[in-house]
Amino acid sequence: MRCVLQKVARSRVAVDDESVGEIADGLMLLLGVGAEDTEEDADWLAEKILKLRLFSDPGSESFMEKSVVDHHGAILVVSQFTLFGNCKKGTRPSFTGSARPEQATELYEYFVTKLRESDLRVDTGAFGEHMEIHMTCDGPVTLWLDSKQKDY
Repeated sequence: MRCVLQKVARSRVAVDDESVGEIADGLMLLLGVGAEDTEEDADWLAEKILKLRLFSDPGSESFMEKSVVDHHGAILVVSQFTLFGNCKKGTRPSFTGSARPEQATELYEYFVTKLRESDLRVDTGAFGEHMEIHMTCDGPVTLWLDSKQKDY
């Protein structure tokens, strides 16, 4: 699984001008599911995201000492199969590394369930839909995580 994580002051995702997910003060996740991914990948990625120390207390001299759980933040997860786009040949990306929709939906929902076990507010986009994402980045803090590159 691949994830682009952004720390946000607020984020909202809309389908046909209707809001389907919205958070304030937390993490915006663009999540891609690969053809080789399993529940083990989702478990690792969810745990890593929940434990990453990306938040600071106002007025504190310490930098990034709290996780989203410690911070009592929120998470917005949006499916993003294009994270597995391969642009090596030609000018049109190939998405053969992305999971088929049936597998991707199942692992996406499993991943969201794992995040919700933290008792944080976890909103989602609409899987497979054309979405508009609105966000105000905080920092900015942007990270790339890949469950197949755990040593990175």
